[in-house]
Amino acid sequence: MPPKPLGLLIARRAAVLGRPVAHSLSPVLHCAAYRALGLAWTFTAVEIGADELAEFLASRGPEWVGFACTMPLKREALSVASAASPRATVVGAANTLLRRPDGGWTADNTDVAGIVTALHECGVQPAASSVLGAGCTAQAAVVALAELGLARCTVQVRDPTRTEGVRAAAQRASIDVEVGALGDPVGDLVISTLPPGAADPLAAREWRAECAVLDVVYAPWPTPLAAAVAAAGGTVVGGTLMLLHQAALQV
Repeated sequence: MPPKPLGLLIARRAAVLGRPVAHSLSPVLHCAAYRALGLAWTFTAVEIGADELAEFLASRGPEWVGFACTMPLKREALSVASAASPRATVVGAANTLLRRPDGGWTADNTDVAGIVTALHECGVQPAASSVLGAGCTAQAAVVALAELGLARCTVQVRDPTRTEGVRAAAQRASIDVEVGALGDPVGDLVISTLPPGAADPLAAREWRAECAVLDVVYAPWPTPLAAAVAAAGGTVVGGTLMLLHQAALQV
């Protein structure tokens, strides 16, 4: 019997990288997808910081086919890659690294598609929107709103001086942004990219049934913000749905 090609002898591996990362549901999602596809691949979680990413990637063997990147790695993932998808370039951040034939890495961003698809699935077609936060996920949210056809949106942040990244992403995506302090969101869609607990004070706001909220937090769930919008009869798009759709594209 002839020997098997070398590629078939290498067990494929992938992982989610970030700090902290122990809470991530990505290993559950990816491993379930591999089983459904009949792939004997593994997907784990590896905790590393941004300053460790380049060395970590350089030390990975050919069995490593790709990585999902969460905070605080999304800007660094784009920086260390030798090529980038149009979406990652527009967003200015990457949540995905794919092994290239030459051994380098291609950066991609599936957060945009995760947001767009989750909103479509829940029947949300916004006319106006507020994005809460100014990190890499907020940058993806602004680009997603541009892809949904919005010409402008509001970005509300806890520190208005730290908005360079989201402003640059908006400019590349050709969507106007009005940046202000975190307060009373405007529009029929609010996308919260804030960490757990940061959006809790907004639960006391008087929400309307015409409002929709996408809260990227998925644990603990429901968040006070999501519960308040649901109680008012509004549409709630959970962070797990966005996570699912962005992970499907990664797979």
